Amino acid sequence: MSITNLKAGDQAPAFNTTNQNGEPISLDSFKGKKVVLYFYPKDSTPGCTMQACNLRDNYEALLKANYVVLGVSADSAKKHQNFIEKQNLPFDLLMDEDKKIIKDYGVWGLKKFMGKEFEGIHRTTFVINEQGLIDEVIMKVKTKDHTAQILK
Repeated sequence: MSITNLKAGDQAPAFNTTNQNGEPISLDSFKGKKVVLYFYPKDSTPGCTMQACNLRDNYEALLKANYVVLGVSADSAKKHQNFIEKQNLPFDLLMDEDKKIIKDYGVWGLKKFMGKEFEGIHRTTFVINEQGLIDEVIMKVKTKDHTAQILK
């Protein structure tokens, strides 16, 4: 039940933000590389930890394939730093507390969990090519096997 209108072939929405350490990061700074831009609900929750650890454990394979991995949630820099330290993540988590990037990519919306409806981030990954175009939108993310979905 994803809500994004973005699809393969679309220009990836540009972003300018900072990472967990306050260093500036923009999509433009990765021209010439492939970008795995993955949106996840919340740092240090079971599914998000599983997904991040799968990307961590297969990070070398992603690097060899010329991918940069960037995670996005609406968590604070402190939560991102703790998540990275605790799970030994080798990639940046982007700051988006105002949900601008999340909304630009169309992954914010109504969700259902245990019979309750609430607004939140839909776990979605965008694979962006060297020219800044979306190659693939992965909406049915397999948290335990996410790298295989990207490198297939």
